[in-house]
Amino acid sequence: MDMTEQNFIQYVKKFGDFQKRSMFGGTGLFKDEAMFALISNDHVFIRGGEKLDSELSQLGCERYRHVKKQTTATVNYYDVTTLFVANDSKIAGLVEESITYSVSEREYKRSYANRRLRDLPNMQLTLERMVKKAGIEDVDTFVELGAPAVFSRVKLAYGSDVDVKLLWKFAGAIEGIHWKLIQEPRKRQLLGSVDLSS
Repeated sequence: MDMTEQNFIQYVKKFGDFQKRSMFGGTGLFKDEAMFALISNDHVFIRGGEKLDSELSQLGCERYRHVKKQTTATVNYYDVTTLFVANDSKIAGLVEESITYSVSEREYKRSYANRRLRDLPNMQLTLERMVKKAGIEDVDTFVELGAPAVFSRVKLAYGSDVDVKLLWKFAGAIEGIHWKLIQEPRKRQLLGSVDLSS
């Protein structure tokens, strides 16, 4: 481990706990599973995002280029080595902002807000389309309504010959399990909440 890497790892400790992992042939630093820094070839890069991008660009920080055999990917990490080594007064604020942004971005990606219906267990594009045609546009509404109500709406939109398996699939999607794992008592409970005659 070179000096810059050691020094930066020591420095970052003041912002709380973090984890280290090998990334892109360098070392990635993570907080709450969100990568916020990359140390590679004696250079320190921190993750940009929103207004941080323009701040880092104005300070002359170059973006990290990950060179693969045929291609070069430029990612949203900026080289702050010069600022760090010079102990620039701005560095603490930039690192803190980068950590905060990385963690909140990761939490958002994991939340329902960014998930599509088809990303849920048992759901695929065809079921997503059926659910949307029944007037349910997003995961939040889908979860809020619950499987019986979603199933009833889909039946209303598509007619009474909708397979009852959809009810299990919707319930599994909400509970985060494969529909075949739903136990009989739970199936009976779900069936009891649905009007199958209409």
